[in-house]
Amino acid sequence: MNRDNPYYAVIFTSTQTINIEGYAEMSIQMENLAKQQKGYLGIESARNEVGITVSYWESLEAIKNWKQQTDHLVAQRKGRTDWYSWYKVRICKVEREYEFNSQH
Repeated sequence: MNRDNPYYAVIFTSTQTINIEGYAEMSIQMENLAKQQKGYLGIESARNEVGITVSYWESLEAIKNWKQQTDHLVAQRKGRTDWYSWYKVRICKVEREYEFNSQH
């Protein structure tokens, strides 16, 4: 991402229920939809026993707008009723970043 200005990270940590029918499809749909939102910067995700998805945004307003997006609201409801036994959302301001990449 390598941005000069601070930006925001939304960290979504979760555990799933046994019933995850339709989850993979909805996840792909939400990622594609997020990419179309104003202020979206990127996403990283991993899942084993606990899933962690971090999405990156230009502003708190962009995050608020994404949270209230109609299709995203439907996915959130489905997550609470079917797919997640627990989740936590953290919103953080990223002041600085650096990385190591042995491939470059």
